[in-house]
Amino acid sequence: MNIEIVNNISPLTMDSLVSDAKMILDEFRVSHLVVVDGVQFLGCVAEYDIRSLDGNKRISDYADYFESFFVIEGVNSLEIMEATSKYQTNIMPVLSQNEKNYIGYVMLRTVMDLFSDMPFLSEHGNVIVVQKGINDHSLSEVTQIVESNNTRVLCAYVSDAKMDMIQTTIKIGDGDFNAIIQTFRRYGYEIVSDHYDDVFLNNLKERSRYFNKYLNI
Repeated sequence: MNIEIVNNISPLTMDSLVSDAKMILDEFRVSHLVVVDGVQFLGCVAEYDIRSLDGNKRISDYADYFESFFVIEGVNSLEIMEATSKYQTNIMPVLSQNEKNYIGYVMLRTVMDLFSDMPFLSEHGNVIVVQKGINDHSLSEVTQIVESNNTRVLCAYVSDAKMDMIQTTIKIGDGDFNAIIQTFRRYGYEIVSDHYDDVFLNNLKERSRYFNKYLNI
């Protein structure tokens, strides 16, 4: 899937005035601006830094503020998402294969639009979040549990990882949702997400209410 690389925002140069950078930010509302020397990528400057700098000075006076993050041309959308999250930016510079020449940038919203059209988001389904000890967790087992109940896996990813526990989020197609939940429990997975049609959990809640009522008699 091709991701659109654009150049609507002209990159800064070392000779650019900080005041000009502030005007660009006012117009485009991005988290960072790219700095280049010709076609060579030098780095990015964050909006919150630019806003605090002396408008009469040049970008070259603040080279210490440059951040070096980018992706290489041809990278997939998931890696761009990961990079934008890591560097907390909504604009990602794209460099040529030699990692030197600036080509353009990808906006985070462009990647998000691509994801919104993918089946795991657009198709109807249910989401389950399960967790298990890190030594016992298996993504292939998670998929097998869903498919053994004659249901499709639309998406599965590790949504949280701690020292001793792995949490997985799964979006599944239509099927016997409660049967899938119970199968996960039989395989030792804890159901982290809350589900209205979780019969086992609802029965426990009902029994708990009766028990509390009995204790209060």
